[in-house]
Amino acid sequence: MKKNFLKAFFISLICFILAYIGIGYFILNNGIKSPRGKDSANNKNEILFLLLGIDAQDLTQEKGARTDTMMLVKVNLSTEGVDILSIPRDTRVNIDGRKGRSKINAAHAHGGPELAVKTVRQLLGLELDYYVKVDYKIVEEAVDAIGGVEVEVPQDMYYEDPSADPPLVIDLKEGRQVLDGQKSLQFLRFRKGYKDADLGRIRAQQQFMKAFIEQALRPKNLFKLPRMVPSYYRNVDTNIPMSTLTKMALSARKINTDNINLSTIPGNGKWIDGVSYYIYDENQLNIIVREMFGDYIYDNR
Repeated sequence: MKKNFLKAFFISLICFILAYIGIGYFILNNGIKSPRGKDSANNKNEILFLLLGIDAQDLTQEKGARTDTMMLVKVNLSTEGVDILSIPRDTRVNIDGRKGRSKINAAHAHGGPELAVKTVRQLLGLELDYYVKVDYKIVEEAVDAIGGVEVEVPQDMYYEDPSADPPLVIDLKEGRQVLDGQKSLQFLRFRKGYKDADLGRIRAQQQFMKAFIEQALRPKNLFKLPRMVPSYYRNVDTNIPMSTLTKMALSARKINTDNINLSTIPGNGKWIDGVSYYIYDENQLNIIVREMFGDYIYDNR
């Protein structure tokens, strides 16, 4: 199977989680217990989880697959805000059980979502337990469920790969427009042509994400999202308790879309021994981690 499957196929799931199975209510009255026995973020009204997009056609074929996209997401009901940190897939890190340093997207291939979470936990020095892993199909279905997503396509996008499974044709014109589910997949799958490579694609993911959240949280769309439940069970794997997910849905509308904070691990690309890596700036990363996830810090790496 081709390695150029959708790089952000789970982006719409963020909104789906926020708006329906959601983020919000679960700590209105009580702190949620983490799997390691501690109250998440000292009983604050928030949750932290890692979103994983897997380079496989569906979740039944994902064993041994690398993550194609990683985003760390914190939703805080008290501030009505969402903090999202994108983690470039080529970020060079230590992975438990592997010699030397590897690309962070290999963690899932060697140990599933649990090792991916552990690797991010160690990289950022955060108390992190939860993950949400998705298949790209949910993007198309979720976008169509809310009637499309309006975004600014930053440039003409054209790419064709008839050998992909399924065959891939991307053909979008520059400008502001409403993308249906199929065109949203094209927008998110486009990767070749950005001047700054993966960072440009991450910005496109983040733009799409914010637009999706804003539109899906509109009252008229909240009533449409229940139709996504069958797709959720087909295309989503998570260790967040279902009781927690159900409670979250009740207060998703409290999220203020003006308080969506998007960031990316700072760094630069570098070739090492013939392999392209993303080398993070540790000092700048420490600052971002303190600002976005300060309550979850357990060490300084």
